[in-house]
Amino acid sequence: MNAAIERIQEGLARSFDGVAWHGPAVMPLLADVTAADAAVHPVPGAHSIWELVLHMAVWKRVVQRRLEGEQLYDLPPHEDWPPVTDTSDDAWRRAIEDLRRSHRDLVRMVATLGDEHLDTLLAGEGHTPYSVSITLHGVIEHDLYHAGQIALLKRAAQ
Repeated sequence: MNAAIERIQEGLARSFDGVAWHGPAVMPLLADVTAADAAVHPVPGAHSIWELVLHMAVWKRVVQRRLEGEQLYDLPPHEDWPPVTDTSDDAWRRAIEDLRRSHRDLVRMVATLGDEHLDTLLAGEGHTPYSVSITLHGVIEHDLYHAGQIALLKRAAQ
């Protein structure tokens, strides 16, 4: 039995597209966001919703690459926070689909793990190794952190 992995899978589902106890998960928050809404910067100096979506997709892929054994540490700023170069409706749909795809791919990879993998050390930020468990819980926390930002940006834009 892989009870710990199953709890992580539930957390990934709840934080991204499920019913989280704290409030809306990522995808329900994004459901009514248009390309125009996503591109605005209602809070000076803060990222836009679009930038957050691109960033979240990047980090889901980073975690997957780390789980595959890549010694991936810090990302250059243009990779960590990809620039929004096209603000069309089609580009927004592609950004959302990329976020969904990166999440699905990570979830599929997690499904191949057993509880015995959770203490394995992976590359981490600043060359600090983190266990698989901490890394996967970090993805959940990352989604929720940015979900809160998205909720605030939506409110600020009204």
